[in-house]
Order: sequence, then C-alpha cells, then structure tokens
Amino acid sequence: MKRVVLLAFIICLACTTLQAQQANEGKSPITLIKAGRLLDVKRGRLLEDQAILIEGERIKEVGPADVVQPHAPEDARVIDLGQATVLPGLIDCHDHLTGDPEHAGYAALGISVPRRALIGARNARRTLEAGFTTVRNVGAAGYADVALRDAINDGDIIGPRLLVSGPALGITGGHCDVNLLAPEFDYTAQGVADGPWAARAKVREVVKYGADLIKICATGGVLSKGDQPGTQQYTLEEMRAIVEEAHKLGRKVAAHAHGAEGIKAAIRAGVDSIEHASLIDDEGIELAKQYGTYLVMDIYNDDFILQHGKEVGMLEESLEKERQIGQLQRDNFARAVKAGVKMAFGTDGGVYPHGDNAKQFAYMVKYGMTPLDAIRAATINAADLLGWSDRVGSLESGKFADLIAVEGNPLEDITELERVKFVMKGGIVIKNEFQR
Repeated sequence: MKRVVLLAFIICLACTTLQAQQANEGKSPITLIKAGRLLDVKRGRLLEDQAILIEGERIKEVGPADVVQPHAPEDARVIDLGQATVLPGLIDCHDHLTGDPEHAGYAALGISVPRRALIGARNARRTLEAGFTTVRNVGAAGYADVALRDAINDGDIIGPRLLVSGPALGITGGHCDVNLLAPEFDYTAQGVADGPWAARAKVREVVKYGADLIKICATGGVLSKGDQPGTQQYTLEEMRAIVEEAHKLGRKVAAHAHGAEGIKAAIRAGVDSIEHASLIDDEGIELAKQYGTYLVMDIYNDDFILQHGKEVGMLEESLEKERQIGQLQRDNFARAVKAGVKMAFGTDGGVYPHGDNAKQFAYMVKYGMTPLDAIRAATINAADLLGWSDRVGSLESGKFADLIAVEGNPLEDITELERVKFVMKGGIVIKNEFQR
C-alpha cells in the first residue's frame, strides 16, 4: 500500500513539474533595462533613473526605476546601462540597402539581382548595428528588397524592420529607367510605365509582388545619365493616377523630386512624402504645409558625393549636377525648417557607405533644427510617415522594444548618435558595448 501511495506521489510530482515547465516555455522572456537617462521624445524631456520592463518583443512598462523595477519577476534578465542615455530606435525613411556607392555609374550594370539581395543582407546588419532599427527602402531592382524584408522577418538574417517599395516607378528614359546601355540592348527598367493607365497597372503589379509602398520618380535625378534634376518627368495626371491607385490599395507614395515644379505637382497629386526636395521654392513649401506632406531631405551625402564620387565610379555628369544643387538643397532645408514643414529623417543610404546614417544629424542641426527636432525627425515623425506610430518611434507600453543607448547626452552633442553603444530590436540585444 505504501508503495502505491509513493508511486502515485512521484507521478503527481512529475506531472506538476512537467506542467510548470510547459507553462514557463509558453511565457515570453522578461527583460528589465535600467537607464541612467531616458529621452522622452514626445514630451521633449530627458528623464533620469528610469527603467523599461520588456515582455517578449514589446515594452510592458516604462517609468521611474523605483516604480517599474518591483514589477519585474525574480528571474527577469537585467541589463544595467549605467548613466547612458536611452532613446527609441532610429528610423531612416530613405535608404537603398541593396546598393553600395561602389556600384555607381556603369559598375551598376554588373550587379545581378541575387547579388544585390546578398549585399542587402550585409548592409541591413550594418545599419541596424548603427542604431537604425527601422528602415524604409525606396527603390530596388528585381524585388531584392522584398526578399531582404522577408528574410529578416523570417529570422534568416539580422536587420532592421523594413518597409520596401520594390522597383521605383518612372518614365521611359527617366531617372528610374536604365540609360547606361546602348540601344541594341533594348532594355527598360522594371518600374517604367508611361501614361495614367499603365502607371496604375504598374502600381498593382508591384503591390502584387510584395511592395509595402510605392516609390515614383517625379523629376530627373543626380546619379542617373541623360536627365536633369530640375526637370519634371511624370505629369500631374500620371501622378494622380498612381496616388489614387496606391492609396486605394493601402500603400503610401514616396516621390523622388528635386525640381520645384515636379515637387509641387507631386504634392498636388497627393503623395505622402517628397524625397530630396532640393530645389523646393516658397510655393512648394506652402503647399507641403497645406497638404501635410512630409519632406525627406538627404543633406549629408553631398559631402560624400563630391569628395569620393569620382573614385567610386560616379559619372562626371552626376558630379556636376551635385555641384549645382547640393548647397541649394541644404539652404532650402533651412527654409523649410523655419517655415514649419513636416520633416522626416532620410539619408539616401547606398549613395554613401551604409552604417554612416547618423552623420546626417549634425547637418540637420547646422541647418536649423534643434537636436531634439532632429531626433524627432528620426523617431516620432518618421514613424508617423511610415504609418507605424502604434509600434515604433517612442518608448511606450505596447510598442516594440526597439531602443538604443549612447554614452553622452545627444541633446547637448548630436554627434553622440554617431557612436551608438547599445542596440535592441524587439527585445533582442543586437549590440552592447557597455558590457565586454
């Protein structure tokens, strides 16, 4: 009888232990981050002695350490960042992860689509380790960026959260076409579509194959052959058709636009953001304010293009175009900031080496932004442009645990963001130079 009772007790204990193990396996891991300083980007306050409680990939609670810390279970993982400053993960709204500056000009013709996807895998990791936990990739051949996004989402490779456009839409012979080949090759870029109905069909096509947003070329460009940045390419009628179709399908539209008239036409057509906006005039600035259109102005890469463009194979034609509009873009950035236009952070990564994205912050401050406004452009403003304000851009309960930390105070020295020491994406530590 005693043996039966003992056996029953052992079986019961084993079942209880197994149930407890299964319950623990079903639980999301808990992490407590101690932050000496935390930047509340919404309220513009630098808070001291804070803590962030993370459950799985999302933030559960943020607040004073003496309030949050008691809510952490005993087995929670604790990451003490000392007196570092913690911020939301940064967002770059204009990047080309599948490209590199060395692939400019004719060198670009030798890079296959599969190779571009693999290049993107390397650049995605570099960009994430630099503190950019979310990226909007605007333009990639052969849907290489769609493959990159899916590989990151499936856990095959490490990289930021991605919103991708696939091939950019443009006119025959325009900035988004390929104009480097001789006529006998008879090649047209994948995103080329002329006329309103062809453009509508192209929107449907890129959405079919996985695009999260639509990128269009409203004007000529700098790094393309045979066109001028200031010249409008798509007509107002074509752009309206694209925007209507895209919005109907739940996709936002980003318009590459340097020239003043192309910028104004794109805004009137209803695009969600103007990329570059180099030659925007007073009327364009007022239209952007009226329509609530974001400007995404890449004012760092002028330095790289003019200093290193020749050595990486950029066409002399492109260098001359950059000499003509680079400083004008920076001056117009200052005018737009002063006028109160909505601005989101975007750098045109791939024109300069990936991982140097944060170098743009210093230029944004030099040309009129406060450090806080520059940071907001890369956090809450960028999240709003992407339509992801409910998941990224600030450190709040329910949002993804995407955060970074720097040693100093970026509100006093914005270049601190060029030296990110800690990166977490979705509750997973990507980089921690505070613990060696």
